[in-house]
Amino acid sequence: MEKYIEKFIRYLEIEKNYSPHTILNYKLDLEDFARFLTGSDLEKIDYLVLRKYLAVLKEKNLGNRTVGRRLSALRSFFRFLSREGYIKTNPILMLSSPKLDKHLPSFMTEEEVRKLIESAFAKNEADILGLRDRAILEAFYSSGLRISELVGLNLDDIDFISGILKIRGKGKKERIVPIGEAALSSIRKYLDKRKKETSAIFLNNNSRRITTRGVRYALVKYLRLAEIKPGVSAHTFRHSFATHLLNRGADLRTVQELLGHANLSTTQIYTHLTTEKLKSVYDKAHPHA
Repeated sequence: MEKYIEKFIRYLEIEKNYSPHTILNYKLDLEDFARFLTGSDLEKIDYLVLRKYLAVLKEKNLGNRTVGRRLSALRSFFRFLSREGYIKTNPILMLSSPKLDKHLPSFMTEEEVRKLIESAFAKNEADILGLRDRAILEAFYSSGLRISELVGLNLDDIDFISGILKIRGKGKKERIVPIGEAALSSIRKYLDKRKKETSAIFLNNNSRRITTRGVRYALVKYLRLAEIKPGVSAHTFRHSFATHLLNRGADLRTVQELLGHANLSTTQIYTHLTTEKLKSVYDKAHPHA
């Protein structure tokens, strides 16, 4: 089983060009399945074996989302084995995934975003970290970036004249997104004061590219300063970005492109949030609500 997992992982790396994070998750999920098999022959894996594995996952009290992810990894794995001719029939075709609970993403109000961004400011011209953190928060909200996309930004990725960013997203897919003047201005101020000449835009105290952990640490500090509700994360900026665009009239397809979602169904989760707002306004405004 291990040799087939290795073949599959190489396929994800070379042909699919998946990110290291995604590949690691696939590898861990498949290794868990291999431990369950305890040496069973590949050809002996059938629908009943997979049902038993699903029952074992349920006994561990894993959430439906986690079980669904494990099954998604197995589907991709067996599809690869079938296509390459390592198995005659695909045993997972008849297995259904658990129904996922709808999870509405949390988001900040426009006022909360304003307070949070304004909580990061430079105390003086030498306060390089204040300038950096303000630029980071502005960029998050302006372009709806994932935290990995933000820390990966290079100077060559930003066009100050056109106001656009070149983003390397999931699966190393590139997309072009606009960036607002407020964010561009903050980035300019930071870069003008930054001494280190390097390709990375955002640097840590050691003048190296800032890490996702460094960004999260800074965010926690400003959440406390702005007295924003607990539970806000870097990804909440992304949710807020999408929700505010839709609330102000942007169409779903445009938001999908800006977020870099492969499927529109992923973006449609935000329509639940805008629907709630419509209902709230209706309840307050309509005389027979």
